[in-house]
Amino acid sequence: MHALTPELFHGALEVQPTDRGVRPHRLPPAVRTRDADAQLLSAQAQPSGVRVVVATTARRLDLGVHATRQALGGAQRLRGAVDVLVDGELLTTHVLAGGDLVDVDLRTGTVTTTRGPGDHVVVDDLPGGDKVVEFWLPHLEQVDVTGLSADAPVGPVALPGPLWVHHGSSLSHGSNASSPTRTWPAIAARAAGVRLQNLGFGGSALVDPFLARVVRDLPADLVSVKLGINVVGADAMRRRTFVAAVHGFLDTVRDGHPTTPLLLLSPLHCALHEDTPGPGSLDPEALGRGELRFTATGRPGDTAGGRLTLRVVRDALREVVAARADDPHLHHLDGLDLFGEADEREHPLPDALHLDTAAHSLVGRRFTDLAFGAGGPFAGAAPGR
Repeated sequence: MHALTPELFHGALEVQPTDRGVRPHRLPPAVRTRDADAQLLSAQAQPSGVRVVVATTARRLDLGVHATRQALGGAQRLRGAVDVLVDGELLTTHVLAGGDLVDVDLRTGTVTTTRGPGDHVVVDDLPGGDKVVEFWLPHLEQVDVTGLSADAPVGPVALPGPLWVHHGSSLSHGSNASSPTRTWPAIAARAAGVRLQNLGFGGSALVDPFLARVVRDLPADLVSVKLGINVVGADAMRRRTFVAAVHGFLDTVRDGHPTTPLLLLSPLHCALHEDTPGPGSLDPEALGRGELRFTATGRPGDTAGGRLTLRVVRDALREVVAARADDPHLHHLDGLDLFGEADEREHPLPDALHLDTAAHSLVGRRFTDLAFGAGGPFAGAAPGR
């Protein structure tokens, strides 16, 4: 059994010892103890983009994991999976079968926990010789890594390439993608040959000042920020306060990264909120059928007084970038260029809010071309392009 040292974990900001082993976190302790609410605490403990990476000559590796997943009124998402890569190529996907289930009854608030055994991700047909093996952890289930064994020594790896720090919502977190390397940020990072630090948090891209400080303090070579859908879905701001908050967020990032390429992304197309403000809500009829589906509770077209829809947000973000024209390293990418109205017709959002695996692939490829390709804001920074 090999020690689960922090150096083996890439994409985590802390690796916390637990009774079972170690738990990777995507936010630092100070933010978790002071700033984060229950939603963000849950999201950041789901290790999207976090991977255990080892250099080894082993032919057999066994990674133990114990996942905790959530359900609402019995409605569950796809089970989490671990993707195993060897020298950058996907070898296998292990879908989890064990772990704990936490089910919340939205009508009564009752929480029921069903405990189960952990999983072992075993690969026993690895090629001989030196190699780098990556275990990409489940992106939508909290995970304790319980052990790592091998038939030869393993050691940490200093991965090559610039560090890309990306902050966004559940779409960046990877909701509805079937495995962790099939989220759109993972697809883009692997295609471009950059190291991903995924700060996409389901329901929690709310232009929070403390998240701007986290981005500011990371040793980022490239930064992207995708804002809007959660602010609309939470009905959290009006146009005036949203614009000011985005300026403040960017100012804080610039305090630590004055000349780093910084890309501001506007929302992808989502018919649910294109013209209808929030709050967003789970559809109770769908939930009664055991399905997760979202609905908008605002009144279509009601943008008086600065109420936000996705169309309003896109206009506001263009205004922010125009007002900061003195920053030559700030760039803007319209989310409709990644996933537009025609794309949603071709790839309907299965729960009316989140991309499916095929749509993640589409967005990942387009982001790679538009951000890392020739003439893009990250062009020349990524060795894989």
